[in-house]
Amino acid sequence: MGAMETLQVDLQERSYPIYIGRGLIGHHALYLPHIPETSVMLVSNETVAPLYLGAVEAALEGKRVDKVILPDGEQYKTLETLNRIFTALLEGRHDRQTTLIALGGGVVGDITGFAAASYQRGVPFIQVPTTLLAQVDSSVGGKTGVNHPLGKNMIGAFHQPRCVVIDTDTLDTLDDRQLSAGLAEVVKYGLIGDSVFFGWLEENMEALTARDPGRLAYAIRRSCEDKAAVVAADEREQSGRRALLNLGHTFGHAIETGMGYGTWLHGEAVACGMVMAAEMSRQLGWLSPDEVARIRGLLERAQLPVAPPPELSAETFLDLMAVDKKVEAGRLRLVLLRGIGDAVLSSDFDPAALRATLEARRAA
Repeated sequence: MGAMETLQVDLQERSYPIYIGRGLIGHHALYLPHIPETSVMLVSNETVAPLYLGAVEAALEGKRVDKVILPDGEQYKTLETLNRIFTALLEGRHDRQTTLIALGGGVVGDITGFAAASYQRGVPFIQVPTTLLAQVDSSVGGKTGVNHPLGKNMIGAFHQPRCVVIDTDTLDTLDDRQLSAGLAEVVKYGLIGDSVFFGWLEENMEALTARDPGRLAYAIRRSCEDKAAVVAADEREQSGRRALLNLGHTFGHAIETGMGYGTWLHGEAVACGMVMAAEMSRQLGWLSPDEVARIRGLLERAQLPVAPPPELSAETFLDLMAVDKKVEAGRLRLVLLRGIGDAVLSSDFDPAALRATLEARRAA
């Protein structure tokens, strides 16, 4: 195990550490303090399990370890797949002291966390994210859930992990498209509240896409620090601050749902959605054209799409966006930008600006 950094997500009795470093995935001392009893259910997928399942199993020596290997892909983030975990838990006679461990990307983490939140009304779980997107975003903060054909992440629960083990060596086996998808969420943190980090990303994007280990480690740590601060301030999205983490997501979820889950990666859809949010902010007079160009340019340098699929009409977008967790009392709320590093949640916008954004970006 190399040098390790530890961050804390401060949620009083639900506080937990995030361990970040190289060679952590097989280090037993990181897991054992967070496993209350002897039984573990290890959940992974067909892509990740052959790479890392053995290392995690070895780290759990002395524990009873059962396993569930799920199919890989956003299209499998469903109630049917979730039920496979419940069946394995019941067949193995697992009780409330069982700890679930999610080994994989965002889909594995979200679905395992939801299983942990639901099984016998809640059991412990640990996140071991193996994609950049999961490491910087979905493994931290306790949002869990599955998709529905009519809307992404509409079925789920808040359930915080006992710890998050981020082994940056797992990025060595991540393909370029998945790496870029993770960089979308990294850019998001700079846009919503960390303009200094956004500037650092502008200076270092080529090094990140080239997988420079030091710069990737810094980007992961900074992203986790930013997210941990937001989650500590608004764990369950009651004040609206945590909703800012959804910059680009309302547009992006519409793309994912409309195109069919798995056609666009989540980070690709979020990247496009952030450009659309920036364009709409410009329509409202909140962002300058130069700021929009900076945002689009940085995402293009991260090798991400910045225009939505032409197959989705403005009407389709509006229909899909109406099925969103940020809709309140029938009103769509969007995360928009008053500047780079200054995001706001607003329902007080001109609907014509939204339609103009949808039509303009579709034609781009």
